[in-house]
Amino acid sequence: MIPDSFKQDLLNRVDIVDVVSRYVQLKKGGANFMGLCPFHTEKSPSFTVSPAKQFYHCFGCGQHGNAIGFLMAYSGMGYGDAVKDLAAGAGLTVPEDTSRQRPKEERDREQDLYALMERAMEFYRAQLKKSDQAIAYLKGRGLSGEIAARFRIGYAPDDWQGLKSAFADYDNRGLVDAGLVIAGEGKRYDRFRGRVMFPIFNARGAAIGFGGRVMGEGEPKYLNSPETALFEKGRELYGLVQAREAMRNSSRVLVVEGYMDVVALAQFGVGYAVATLGTATTPTHVGKLLRLADEIVFCFDGDAAGRKAAWRALEVSLPLALDHKPLRFLFLPEGQDPDSYVRNHGKEALERLVGESQTLSGFLLGELRAGNDLATPEGRSRFLSAAKPHLLKISAQGLK
Repeated sequence: MIPDSFKQDLLNRVDIVDVVSRYVQLKKGGANFMGLCPFHTEKSPSFTVSPAKQFYHCFGCGQHGNAIGFLMAYSGMGYGDAVKDLAAGAGLTVPEDTSRQRPKEERDREQDLYALMERAMEFYRAQLKKSDQAIAYLKGRGLSGEIAARFRIGYAPDDWQGLKSAFADYDNRGLVDAGLVIAGEGKRYDRFRGRVMFPIFNARGAAIGFGGRVMGEGEPKYLNSPETALFEKGRELYGLVQAREAMRNSSRVLVVEGYMDVVALAQFGVGYAVATLGTATTPTHVGKLLRLADEIVFCFDGDAAGRKAAWRALEVSLPLALDHKPLRFLFLPEGQDPDSYVRNHGKEALERLVGESQTLSGFLLGELRAGNDLATPEGRSRFLSAAKPHLLKISAQGLK
């Protein structure tokens, strides 16, 4: 727990104008600074920053708060990460409750893992430039070099110990702790081999994991980093760092299932897509996205597996749903995923489907009706019985 006294000291030392200016172009207007609001689309500035009060406020959408709150709202960081980010810029060290503080050795180890992940990412990026096969694969999927660079895509060579050329100390325990190397029965070898590599970043833009995709036949199609001290699948979303600006401009986020879906959509100008990391949607995912966008659209395949995944997303979203931030569900035609659909039909067709997507309440009621004949008293009774536990989870009054 971060002491309140430190929070106040930090806010006294940072200038909110400097913090906001990193992300928003501000102009002096009287005693305050003005700019276009980063939280909603507008043509005339209604976003003000007060150096005297150390506060920001938007007269258009109502967003307001201090420097810590701005960083949380803009970047999707949690409170602790926002404080640490500001403290680092101010040259302060964040104190922690000693009763809950992790040992220094453990904290230092975590910092070492960040450095290892960064070096591994740069190694994979360098290897991509040397692999004609990987370059041809990405070009065949319609990706440009610019998009590959934006998402920092790389390639893991088809070599059992390819990382040895990047890490002289290949026996470093940290490579195992970071999920880069597998060790057992006296052997050590790279986890990722012969795969296109998609780095996964946390809210602060640090590499914390990878998704590796085979280029031809092979299982699994996608291989993800294991859970580590840096990486927890249920908390992170692929492409979130790259999608932030487009999410703010469109006030929307499209949640898809695959790394390649996110990258392909960005290639076609749909930059507000993110993907879950080989796991079902979690309440943490939904809560994080609701802080960053005014509308969430879950996009799934239209088959049984897709509808099952959508139902899971609905269940975790019900307690978090807000009246002013709609949640919607989009099911693509059979045999199509976002990658193939946008390549075959283009951006406008996809965004038309997104705009016509089903509301949360519509999807919920439609699924509950499907197994019950509402023309009969028995069917209506079963329907009401099935609906009740879901309705009790809803906190948004407009959905009840």
